Amino acid sequence: MNPNSTIRAPFFEIGPKSYLYGDDILELAKAADAASEKYQVDIIFTTPLVEIAQVKAITKHIHVFAPHMDPLRPGRGLADTLPESLVAVGAEGVMLNHAEKPLNISVLRETILRADEVGLTTIVCADSVVEASMIARLNPNIIVAEPSELIGTGITSGPEYVEASMRAVKDVNPDVLVLQGAGISNGKDVYNTIFSGAEATGSSSGVVKAPNRAAMVDEMISAVRRAWDDRHRK
Repeated sequence: MNPNSTIRAPFFEIGPKSYLYGDDILELAKAADAASEKYQVDIIFTTPLVEIAQVKAITKHIHVFAPHMDPLRPGRGLADTLPESLVAVGAEGVMLNHAEKPLNISVLRETILRADEVGLTTIVCADSVVEASMIARLNPNIIVAEPSELIGTGITSGPEYVEASMRAVKDVNPDVLVLQGAGISNGKDVYNTIFSGAEATGSSSGVVKAPNRAAMVDEMISAVRRAWDDRHRK
């Protein structure tokens, strides 16, 4: 686990995947940066590899993450993603084991260790409560508790899954942050997820497919702030 991670709850992850590229990525990053400053909410912006340097250059408040990396060391490895190269272009962290880029447990363990070596914060996806508990033993910084069958469906996992996955991770390692993902489509989904006990949530298709992406980012980050504050006023 990278001890220098500066991400704190509540936070939000935006992952445009390959829906967007070029100027569209940069405009979305600017919207996220503005919302992060406006609502004082940490935002992880998981950008395509080739956009990392540009996104980093035009933003001040978001945490710029890579969508994947390989556990290799400098030397041979054509077309693999070297951890040191991510650091060199300004990445703060890396997402691992997404449903679209799964890793077996031994490779995942090695990759988390390499991220720790170079100072990258790790956000690791788990598609079940059992897997979340297992991955917590590898000491990532953040676990995404995201049932893969709900990704992109607009159906959220519900408060029971939030509670179960939080408990599964915290019982193993209370220092690991837990993001509840999958199916987040609007500010209401965000509010309900955070208010029900989540430390964070995030969205990909809910943001990138919105008619006005900047407005949707503002709506979602505003909902994070309101839900967190309302929850702690109870």
